[in-house]
Amino acid sequence: MSDLRKIVIDDQEVEVEGAMTLIQACEQAGVEIPRFCYHERLSIAGNCRMCLVEVVGGPPKPAASCAMQVRDLRPGPEGQPPVVKTNSPMVKKAREGVMEFLLINHPLDCPICDQGGECDLQDQAMAYGVDFSRYREPKRAADDLNLGPLVETHMTRCISCTRCVRFTTEVAGITQMGQTGRGEDSEITSYLGETLDSNMQGNIIDLCPVGALVSKPYAFTARPWELTKTETIDVMDALGSNIRVDTKGREVMRILPRNHDGVNEEWISDKTRFVWDGLRRQRLDTPYIRENGKLRKASWSEALAAAAAAMKGKKVAGLIGDLVPVEAAFALKNLIEGLGGKVECRTDKARLPIGNRSAYVGTASIEDIDSAKFIQLIGTNPRDEAPVLNARIRKSWLNGAEVGLVGEAADLTYDYAHVGNDRAALESLLGRDHGAVKDALSVVIVGQGALREADGLAVLAAAQKLAEDTGSKLMVLHTAASRVGAMDVGAVTEGGVEAATEGAEVIYNLGADEVEIGAGAFVIYQGSHGDLGAHRADLILPGAAYTEENGLFVNTEGRPQLALRAGFAPGEAKENWAILRALSAELGNAQAWDNLAQLRQALVAEVPHLAKIDEVVENEWQPLEQDKLGKASFVYAVRDFYLTNPIARASQLMAELSANAKARQQAPVAAE
Repeated sequence: MSDLRKIVIDDQEVEVEGAMTLIQACEQAGVEIPRFCYHERLSIAGNCRMCLVEVVGGPPKPAASCAMQVRDLRPGPEGQPPVVKTNSPMVKKAREGVMEFLLINHPLDCPICDQGGECDLQDQAMAYGVDFSRYREPKRAADDLNLGPLVETHMTRCISCTRCVRFTTEVAGITQMGQTGRGEDSEITSYLGETLDSNMQGNIIDLCPVGALVSKPYAFTARPWELTKTETIDVMDALGSNIRVDTKGREVMRILPRNHDGVNEEWISDKTRFVWDGLRRQRLDTPYIRENGKLRKASWSEALAAAAAAMKGKKVAGLIGDLVPVEAAFALKNLIEGLGGKVECRTDKARLPIGNRSAYVGTASIEDIDSAKFIQLIGTNPRDEAPVLNARIRKSWLNGAEVGLVGEAADLTYDYAHVGNDRAALESLLGRDHGAVKDALSVVIVGQGALREADGLAVLAAAQKLAEDTGSKLMVLHTAASRVGAMDVGAVTEGGVEAATEGAEVIYNLGADEVEIGAGAFVIYQGSHGDLGAHRADLILPGAAYTEENGLFVNTEGRPQLALRAGFAPGEAKENWAILRALSAELGNAQAWDNLAQLRQALVAEVPHLAKIDEVVENEWQPLEQDKLGKASFVYAVRDFYLTNPIARASQLMAELSANAKARQQAPVAAE
């Protein structure tokens, strides 16, 4: 039931929900209120006092607009709507007083501070600060913290807004940060000097309104006005987080989140944020041909001629890796099937059914988790497979949702009912009475680890049956960014990888670095990094990474999104679809497009729903046939969160984070 109230803000009458705070009501009316501690996705702290406004007829002092609800305002003497002023002399004087207090102890290090140019305190000081100080005592200083290799601290700059403490405890679900001391001695600290144990800790860098928490890898490398900013899509997991890639010249300098309420809100995982140093290391920048067991550099014309010669008249197969845009997957399918070969994108042997979108994508959207009253996880550890989705499940849990898990017990940052970790535990759920669950929205989430065994289809059918029994929506949580899009264009073969590559004389490997290819076949590898695929290759064609070409990616809920090019590929490397187009001409079977726009037209003509950019496509429910479940226990798809793809494995920082995570898991041993 809505509780609409009329309120006058700066002589403008607006109608807003009674539960709204004044700061939200002002925002709705188009009036900006300065703030440091308030953040709409965190609990209200009300401790910076920068958002003071004047409530006419209320107490004769300014009120904190972040902590006062519209329904708490009193109407005028004759029942007129309450009046709020945000620019009266009282408000201006109060904000100037707050700003003076904030700057008393703040160091004068803007010229060397990484937040310079993006600093809320700088911006507000321009509006409410003065150009002198009445304070003569020495400034207070604080010791810097060691939070690990990602977040650099300068605690003397801290204004105790507590955003970082609230984020780590509420969203990330860790308890290492807090505030100790009182008055002038109060400071933000990590308890017992611990480093942060979370794969979402980088978000506190964005949240910090001053330069107290900055990015350690990015420190002192660039100023914001030197960077070219490109809005694109992340491919480190299948969530399709919206990101902004900032480049300086040809180098990617940093990656930041963009707000998208339906996908990642405004958070991203640490792998997404810090993987950029892997984009410049171990890159393939020129074609190579293997001769006498050794790779030698070659020109593009020589390499394409060699590839065409190897493929002509032979039995060919195509493999599609985890980071491939839909256009390249479609172009490879077109090329290989034109030669009578087979293509496969399920390189991890996940038993995903061909053509049944309600079974390989599901029917739930990511936003459904927010309002779910019950969430059942099957064979998935979302904290490692999709940390931002895990934060969303935690938010739902904090709002009263119950969570159940079939799979190995793990620290998911929230409580859950652990049913067991084998197929029998899943079967036990099917026979239960789910009366209480049926009345409210619930979501069943199946991980890729659950679908990789021989009985993967039976597990998926059981999950569908459980969703039907409980009136739930189904979500298949993918780990590969390219998987749903490649399944949509039909880059699959009955029988999976074994059937596709059986008897193949030539294997065209498009960025599949997690698959072992046996001896015998001639391997053409097209990709961006010198990883496992390139080591096995007889011919290497250097392709672009995800920040270096325009591409379409379909996320785990089936939402097509556009990734845009932020920079250019190094050396001789080319865009993936363009390499395949050039090779098709060399084979004498030129594909019917000469540019990306024409390729996309052909793609949409074949798969119309890919034109629905940023829409969750509804899938018609098609239950799979029930089959007998095996006896195996569930094994999670992601074993090492930081090293899941070739870009991450090329990153020095990811290697350090992986080593730190392993060291943390080993129990400390006392000296004898």
